[in-house]
Amino acid sequence: MKKLDLPALEIFVAAIEEKSLSRAAQRENLVTSAASKRVAELERHLDRTLLVRHGRGVEPTPAGMLLYQRAKAILKSVQLAEQAIDQYSAEGQARIRLAANPSTSLQFLPSIMGRFLAARPQVSVDLIEAHSFDIARLVAESTVDIGIYHAVHPVPGVASFPFRRDRVGLVVPVGHALAQRGELYLEEALDYDLLGYFPRHSLDQFLAYAGQSLSRPPTVRMQVANFETRCRMIREGLGVGVVPERIAANYLGSMGLVLLRLKDAWAERQFYTCVRDIGSLNAAAADLLDTLVAPPDAG
Repeated sequence: MKKLDLPALEIFVAAIEEKSLSRAAQRENLVTSAASKRVAELERHLDRTLLVRHGRGVEPTPAGMLLYQRAKAILKSVQLAEQAIDQYSAEGQARIRLAANPSTSLQFLPSIMGRFLAARPQVSVDLIEAHSFDIARLVAESTVDIGIYHAVHPVPGVASFPFRRDRVGLVVPVGHALAQRGELYLEEALDYDLLGYFPRHSLDQFLAYAGQSLSRPPTVRMQVANFETRCRMIREGLGVGVVPERIAANYLGSMGLVLLRLKDAWAERQFYTCVRDIGSLNAAAADLLDTLVAPPDAG
């Protein structure tokens, strides 16, 4: 007997789930005639009637229902095999897909990845920068193997582990009216334009995140994603800006800026490392996860 054709099984499964060949064809990006031909060829190949066609669409025969159940398992196994092999490069070497937000990439990953890759010359890492809002979804969908995000609480739907903590501060130019304050609440800077950035969420959601610490919204006349560019804009007097303290420290002296400690509770951020399923990681990705969740002084 010839081997079963995977595209035919896919359209057959879709036809049963959609109860219609036309909707199944649409789902699988085929014309209806092509979908119908594939199912007919599958029936000829197995010498069994699999679908009963009627005015309302299609429904499986008992033999068709049995094949549907087995076909679902086959297609799932193929999907898992493709996901597993995708963890290796074209040369067959272990590949890790890592997603992290910009703060993590700048503050924490250079030293961690330097040590990790130095000890594993046969491993490659694809680093994807994304916003924390998106990272858990990328992990849950198996687009990446490991993600690092910051949030008040671990995101549901993935397995999360504490990674690092940081603080954001307020950056102002030398000579600014606030420059001598040392520390303050963001509320005390609301009279000045804020160079903000609110990726994938609105200013209103940022205000909800900040809780009751602000009596009114800040005036945001410009949004700047890149930290260095934000600091350059601050130097030119275009506003004040919230920047992670460790990143801001790189620009203070060279740009004539001052970092003020924010006393707001939300200024301290918790980062998490997350995976979809620890058991599905290849050995190299499992090693990287262990490295990321180890205490900072363990390496």
